[in-house]
Amino acid sequence: MAAGYQLPADYGYIALVVAESWILLNYLGFQVMKARKKYDVQYPKLYSETSNEFNCIQRAHQNTLEVYPQFLAFLLLGGLQMPRLSAVLGNIWLVSRVVYAHGYYTFDPSKRNRGAFGYIGLLGLLVNTVLFGLNSTGFI
Repeated sequence: MAAGYQLPADYGYIALVVAESWILLNYLGFQVMKARKKYDVQYPKLYSETSNEFNCIQRAHQNTLEVYPQFLAFLLLGGLQMPRLSAVLGNIWLVSRVVYAHGYYTFDPSKRNRGAFGYIGLLGLLVNTVLFGLNSTGFI
């Protein structure tokens, strides 16, 4: 980017979604901490050999962490061109992660798929990021 680049006026919405995502990660992490005590899973074990219930709670958190770097990159970059749309798509993804986790918390892993609508948000952010890249390089 050229010197003197200014963030879009609405980029503050992106900052709010980043803060919301921090709250989500802490919520999911807190659920794992509670489950560690309830199901007696000691550190440094990531998963339990005896408790499927704990493993479901842990997977909800772990899977979110696995995709979180891509989510943040797409949100921050795509938001440079379309901050409001990116914020909406980011919130769709965040809500879907709560639905995903609570599906897992039923201890029927197939119910995690209730949160699959989050791909609308994540793929939308990917499209925004690609459009930003193409636009900023002069390809479109």
